[in-house]
Amino acid sequence: MNSTEHWVSDKPFNPDQATELTPEQEKVYFASQWRLMWWKFKKHKLAMASGIFLLAMYTMILFVEFISPYELQTRHTQYIYSPPQSVHLFDESGKFRGPFVYGWKQTMDMDTLMRTYTEDKSKIYPVKFFHRGEDYELMGLVSGNLHLFGVEGAGKIFLLGTDRLGRDMFSRIVHGARISLTIGLLGITVSFTLGLLLGGMAGYYGGWIDNLVQRMTEIIRSFPELPLWMALSALLPVNWSPLWIFFGITVILAMLDWTGLARAVRSKLMSLREEDYASAAVLMGAKPKRIIVRHLLPGFFSHLIASATLSIPAMILGETALSFLGLGLRPPITSWGVLLNEAQNINIVAIYPWLILPVVPVILVILAFNFLGDGLRDAADPYKH
Repeated sequence: MNSTEHWVSDKPFNPDQATELTPEQEKVYFASQWRLMWWKFKKHKLAMASGIFLLAMYTMILFVEFISPYELQTRHTQYIYSPPQSVHLFDESGKFRGPFVYGWKQTMDMDTLMRTYTEDKSKIYPVKFFHRGEDYELMGLVSGNLHLFGVEGAGKIFLLGTDRLGRDMFSRIVHGARISLTIGLLGITVSFTLGLLLGGMAGYYGGWIDNLVQRMTEIIRSFPELPLWMALSALLPVNWSPLWIFFGITVILAMLDWTGLARAVRSKLMSLREEDYASAAVLMGAKPKRIIVRHLLPGFFSHLIASATLSIPAMILGETALSFLGLGLRPPITSWGVLLNEAQNINIVAIYPWLILPVVPVILVILAFNFLGDGLRDAADPYKH
């Protein structure tokens, strides 16, 4: 019978040396879960870039009056359906002049009533940064007239062209971002609260409460989303103010979006409530509210954050779709969906393609939220490789 020699070190055992950790090991072993999540999230370059982009967008909506060269409703009646202008650095002779635009000359074909715009190269208007222009009230609170950029004198700058009333499309898209981006945050706040409350009660108590919440969820999810949105939006009174219409659309989107989150919370709580630490809290006399909030929810709160991040773009798309169909927000309130409503006629879009430009920020924001949600979902489990 073969035997294998068992090797034993003859060095004296030193418990302090055996448990000594390197600085790198200590950094990882003693890091909190949130810190581990942050380290893993930083490795997701696309999610990091998306997070920076979204942070810039949400910071921008605080200063839309400053960023846009013109006010939301300012009309330039001499420049109706003006195409986007080009910003130049060198004049015709090749001389560097810094950013500037040429004068804009309009002619009209009396047979087709089509306006044609050409550059008047005899007139040069430098683009000035931090330019004093139209008066405004920042967020409706602070009066000012300082704009990020603009041109002096009789010159005009239309980076993305103008609409049928001669309003600057760039300024309107920037102003529309405030409504379109805010509606997602307000909506997810309402749906997140409903999902945590109803899903938490169903998962912790079970029984008839669970059956009631599940039946409500199944009924709501059985309806096709878009027709249901349209039906509920059509119920909003026509004589409501734009502000009430805004809150009404937000509540409608939130009331239809909480079901997925509630199911995720329910299933997670049903598994966690049987854990030893939850049973110990019950035996010690902790109330259900404390058990759910202090012991059960933190165990998967990172997953809830990722789920909420992925729900925001659905609400933005919902508002855009409703406003595009004329059943959501209405002028004078302006969102990306309201701007796209003017591009419903394909003949108009074929002649004036810049009217479809509000769809670009919608696509970019939706993609950014999805990439960010993917990164957060991966980082939510920092121990998974």
